[in-house]
Amino acid sequence: MVELFLKSFLTLFVVMDPVGLVPVFLALAGDRPPKKQAQIAARAVLVAGGLLVAFFFFGRGLLDHLGISLEALRIAGGILLFRIATEMVFAHHERETEEEKDEALVRADISVFPLAIPLIAGPGALASVLILGGEARGVVGGWAVVLFSAFLVLLLAYLFLRAASGIRRALGRTGVNVVTRVLGLLLAALAVQYVADGVKGLL
Repeated sequence: MVELFLKSFLTLFVVMDPVGLVPVFLALAGDRPPKKQAQIAARAVLVAGGLLVAFFFFGRGLLDHLGISLEALRIAGGILLFRIATEMVFAHHERETEEEKDEALVRADISVFPLAIPLIAGPGALASVLILGGEARGVVGGWAVVLFSAFLVLLLAYLFLRAASGIRRALGRTGVNVVTRVLGLLLAALAVQYVADGVKGLL
């Protein structure tokens, strides 16, 4: 159970990258009052959490309906995670298109898009919770462990968003980039492992 918790927590932490959310959040909401920033952060985390929980419980049924195996999803998830990892390592952060960024800037509410989706609950996070849910089936209380891990990461994401201005001053742009690149390297290794496990399962 401890091993599952550590794997779930580290996987979701690296995929959601709470530290990497800071510069994006500042770019989108840095000029808003602190109270408004707090509201945006809370709404974004709640929406992302609801989506992750829904996908955790009902994603497997959807895959079965579509005839997609968990091994195939594991490989696809690994490929998606590797793409995210390369963007993190090279500090591209291209989680949305330029058109989506421009649209987000003019929208009154940026909590749902692009903060909740796709920055927090992106394809990598959705694939991860589904894969971790499959692995949790063989562990007593495994589902609760995965959901608790997701809750902790979402809580950290909220805390990082709330403290975005202070973190930026403390770490600086270079510090944020260093942390993001280290997390990207870990995510790349995890992505390769996902693909290897998926290929092994299919064979």
